[in-house]
Amino acid sequence: MSAMNTALDGLRQMISSGELSPGQRFPPEAELCSRLKVSRSSLREAVRILDTLGAIDVRHGSGTYVSRLDPADIVRGFSITVDLLPLEGLLQLFEVRRVLEGHAAGQAAARAPEGLVEQLRELAARMEATDDPDEVSRLDYEFHQSICAAAGNPTITSLMSVFRARGRRYRILRGGEGDPVKHASDAGHRAIVDAIERQDPAAASVAASAHVAQTAHWLGVLHPHPEP
Repeated sequence: MSAMNTALDGLRQMISSGELSPGQRFPPEAELCSRLKVSRSSLREAVRILDTLGAIDVRHGSGTYVSRLDPADIVRGFSITVDLLPLEGLLQLFEVRRVLEGHAAGQAAARAPEGLVEQLRELAARMEATDDPDEVSRLDYEFHQSICAAAGNPTITSLMSVFRARGRRYRILRGGEGDPVKHASDAGHRAIVDAIERQDPAAASVAASAHVAQTAHWLGVLHPHPEP
């Protein structure tokens, strides 16, 4: 194990054990180096990694503090690795997304917050009315994020945002196969909204899960290259 990993594991243990709690300031650098038996450079590398992941808050002139450790914030740090995945790896994550999107749609149907159906109907109609792949991608992102937000779990919302951000780089609506893909996607959106409007959690879950599975199918068939 490298010295940096030793430092990283040591800091993680101090946070996960509760020795360092959210909002608490880290001990002095010299004290940490002595305790973890690592150099200052190795400790600083470990601190940079935790800062990137959102686990700590480096305040220049004040010190290093444990962050709020909000699950949604920590999940956003996951995007650093998700953005590196090739299509094959992303398709494996679609299995996770399918389950979570189904759960979120079911929760949204059960909670039925005021104005959600109208918002989703408008977004679905705007997607159907445009042939601009970039606009469809933007509206699709807003559509699914709205459902996740309505489900009431910010961590799931953040995780789905990370998955979709990577998935949006694969534009399956471009090229000769764009029309059938879009028609299937439009129908999937309508099915989700219909189920949420009926306040039918089971149907909403099935519709959302099927919609994500369909997207994964087209990604696997078309195998597009990611765009910048």
